[in-house]
Amino acid sequence: MRFETWMLRGLFVACLAVCALILGAMLNAAPPAAQLAEASRLGTILLAAPTSCALQPDGVICPRHG
Repeated sequence: MRFETWMLRGLFVACLAVCALILGAMLNAAPPAAQLAEASRLGTILLAAPTSCALQPDGVICPRHG
């Protein structure tokens, strides 16, 4: 009975450690968009944005010039 108790305790500790590592990784992870926003200036972000819409209100796609 002692062996089973030690095995269950060890398994519990291992599962707890894995869950804590996964939770820590999720809390510390930043999505790429947030990293881009904090690393770049507003002007750079606006220059990367498209100048015209890809879809008009009537549903016709704008042709590309260039």
